[in-house]
Amino acid sequence: MRVTLQGNAAVLQYLELPPLSAVTTDQSRGAACVWCTARLVGDTAVDLGEQMGLPAGEEPDPYEPDRDLMRWYPRACPKCIADRAHKGLFAHTPECEQCVDEAALCPVGRTLYRLVREGRR
Repeated sequence: MRVTLQGNAAVLQYLELPPLSAVTTDQSRGAACVWCTARLVGDTAVDLGEQMGLPAGEEPDPYEPDRDLMRWYPRACPKCIADRAHKGLFAHTPECEQCVDEAALCPVGRTLYRLVREGRR
C-alpha cells in the first residue's frame, strides 16, 4: 500500500488510533497491526506516521504535559485500515460541508475513501 498518513491529523482522528499505553511493543514499533496485532510486511502495511504518547502506567505531568511523551510508529494491515477508514468515512461525511456539496474536493474524505479502496483489494 502506498498511502502514508504522516502529518495527516484530520484523517487520523477518524481512524481512532489506540493510545500508546494500550498497545504492545510490536504494535508501537510497526511490526504488528495497531488494531489486530497481525504481523506486517513492508509491501502491505499502511504507515500511520510517527505519533507521540505516554507509555503504559504513566500519568501526564500537569505542568509539563509533553515531558514524558514517547515516539511510536504505528502501522496497520489492509483489512483493519479499510474497516477503520470505512467507519471514519461514515462519521466524517455527514458533518463535512465540503463532502455534502462535492465529496471529491474534500481531502479528508478522499483519503478515507482511498484507504477503503486500497485496503479491500
